[in-house]
Amino acid sequence: MTPNHSFSPATPIKAIILSAGQGRRLLPLTENMPKCLLPVADQPVLARQIDALLAVGINHITVITGFQVALIEALLQERYNDHPDIKALFNPFYEVADNLASCWIARDEMNDSFLLLNGDTVIESALLQKVLNSTPAAITLSVDYKDSYDADDMKVQLGTDDWVQQVSKIVPPQQVNAESIGLLYFREQGAQLFRQAVEEALRHPAELKSWYLSIIDRLAKQHLVHACSVSGFRWCEIDFIEDLARAGIIFGSCKHD
Repeated sequence: MTPNHSFSPATPIKAIILSAGQGRRLLPLTENMPKCLLPVADQPVLARQIDALLAVGINHITVITGFQVALIEALLQERYNDHPDIKALFNPFYEVADNLASCWIARDEMNDSFLLLNGDTVIESALLQKVLNSTPAAITLSVDYKDSYDADDMKVQLGTDDWVQQVSKIVPPQQVNAESIGLLYFREQGAQLFRQAVEEALRHPAELKSWYLSIIDRLAKQHLVHACSVSGFRWCEIDFIEDLARAGIIFGSCKHD
């Protein structure tokens, strides 16, 4: 894998990968294995994510773990032992909380610009490059487009000049312009605002069941979230068994991206 050095940030950018969940919708494949370790074209999802990040020069990577943490730690040790800034952080609340709690666990990593990536989104390095070189904004939401959106899609309403108006699974159909792919870029101001919002939200027990995108939805209403189109780049979200087959087709032509 040859690193791509066309992006040279003034300060090192971090990445946080949210991989605490089991992925029950993928049972029985995830009975004893977290979905981030399921293979896509013979490579674990998590390994594909980390390799793509390394390829664009992001070496400081924190993986938020939960279900079957030992298996994830073993993968990191086996494949990335020569990368001291790739580490795992355990989320002990993974069975009783949603991914907002994983963000809270990672809050100390949010002291500078960083990427936030869902643990079930497979991406190619060229897509990351596009996001890293996107129009400057406090928060950048990676989006793609399709003809129609289903109930499980994280739907996005865009306003003037691609500023995000809403992001939620329940955006009314007539207002949907795009979908979130599960990758965000927080530049310095956005990182601070997101961390503060996460810390404030989890003062309220009911927020344990919230997605972090509920915070992004609130910040979007303050004109802080800009969309970056990744249309034409390879990515795949893995929620169901059929998604694994689709990801294998998308990424099967090249085992290292």
